[in-house]
Amino acid sequence: MTQLSDGADTLTVRIDDRVLTAVPDYVLGVIAVPAVEVAPAPPAVSALLTEAEDALHAADLDKAGVAELPGIAAWREAYRAVGVNPNRFPCAAESIARRVAKGDRLPRINALVDLCNAVSLGSALPVASCAVDGLTDLDVRPADGTETYLPLGAPDAPEQPEPGEVVYADADGRAHSRRWNWRQGHLVRTDLGRHRLLLTVESAHPGGRAEVTDALARLAAALDELSDGTRQEAVLDGVRTSAVLRTVGPVGDGPLSPAGSHRGSRP
Repeated sequence: MTQLSDGADTLTVRIDDRVLTAVPDYVLGVIAVPAVEVAPAPPAVSALLTEAEDALHAADLDKAGVAELPGIAAWREAYRAVGVNPNRFPCAAESIARRVAKGDRLPRINALVDLCNAVSLGSALPVASCAVDGLTDLDVRPADGTETYLPLGAPDAPEQPEPGEVVYADADGRAHSRRWNWRQGHLVRTDLGRHRLLLTVESAHPGGRAEVTDALARLAAALDELSDGTRQEAVLDGVRTSAVLRTVGPVGDGPLSPAGSHRGSRP
C-alpha cells in the first residue's frame, strides 16, 4: 500500500507520557483540515517561502549558527534526551534551515508543503503536512520495534524503527515518521489532489507554546486562501495530552472543545 485510504470520521492525536517525561516542554500544535485540494503553490504561498528564505540568507548563519537558533537548539537537546544524535539526524526544521543558510532555495513541491516550509523557516520549528485519509489515531510515542515504516519516496524498502525511538504511529503498527520529526513516512505524504490533512507544529523549549500558537495562526491565515476555511485546531502539551479531531464534514475553524486527556490544570 502506498497511500492511506479514505473513510475515517475522526482522528485522535495523543502524546505518550513517556515522551513528556523525557522532554517535559514538548508542545504539539495541530490543525485538522477535513478536505483540501492540494495544488501547486499560488503566488501568495510562493512569496511567503521566498521571503522566509531571503530572511535566512540575510542572517548569514553558518551550520553552527543554525544550530544555535533557540527553537532548533532545544530540539537538539530533545533528540539527545531520547537517544538520538542531532548531528547525524537533525530535526526537520534544522535540515531545511541548514540548506537555505548555505544560500540554496528549497524545491517547490505544492501549496501545503511550501507553506509548511515557509512557516518552519520563519519559526525555526518543525512544521509538517500529513495526509491522514483513513487514519483514526496518531500517537507520538516510543516505538516498540515492531512497527513498519515506509520511507518517503521508497515505499518498497520498509524499515523498522528502533525500540524506544520516538515516532508518530497508528494502532495498526505503522510508523509515519522516523526519529520523531527527522523524516516523514510515505503513507502520509502530501501529494497533489484532494486530501484530509493534519498540519503539525512542534516545539521543545520552555515558553514554546506561544511560538507554536503563532505558527498555527500563520498556517490558518494561509489556509483561508487554500481551502474553504473549515478546520479544527488543538495544542497538546504536558497538561492536555490528546485531542479528537473531526476529519470529515464541517467542524468550524475555532479551537477544539475540551475533549481529551489532561494530566493537570494549567495555571
